[in-house]
Amino acid sequence: MVEKLKENEIISSISALKGWKLVGDGQLLEKNWTFKDFSEAFSFMTRIALLAEKNNHHPEWSNVYNYLTVQLRTHDCGGISQRDIDFAKAIEGF
Repeated sequence: MVEKLKENEIISSISALKGWKLVGDGQLLEKNWTFKDFSEAFSFMTRIALLAEKNNHHPEWSNVYNYLTVQLRTHDCGGISQRDIDFAKAIEGF
């Protein structure tokens, strides 16, 4: 079973990740992006989707035209795990 991280562990882990924040009473890791247009936003989402499939770890997200919100959490542990931190780091590598 995947272990849920404590809030201080999460905050420490995301301090180096630009723009990621805790939301939903500390149960979700979230970041928002604004792109030039829908095509650019969708292209970025496609890269995330391929990574998600490869890792069998899928984000919750919302896209409206050029605006994208990604939320990460591990349902198996009921909160944020190291898998989410690693996924956020991988997204930042795009």
